[in-house]
Amino acid sequence: MTVTIGRRELLAALGGAAAGPLAGRAQQGERRRLIGVLMGSGAGTDPVEQARLAAFLRGLQQLGWTDGRNVRIDTRWQHHRHQRNRS
Repeated sequence: MTVTIGRRELLAALGGAAAGPLAGRAQQGERRRLIGVLMGSGAGTDPVEQARLAAFLRGLQQLGWTDGRNVRIDTRWQHHRHQRNRS
């Protein structure tokens, strides 16, 4: 049994196979960046630290970076543990 394929069908099949991976990549959304923020003591309750974080987020937004849209911002607060001085 012999299968014959015309030149047009062959070119259409090859063109579709080559364009398939490109079409898949073209439909992906914009790449989301990740920013890690380590803040000082206060665990989010210090008004000065909260003001600094708010100013940082406003600055990013003015530059076109929006949390959840094109950037993910992970904020961590440093927890101080008071240690006793040993004498």
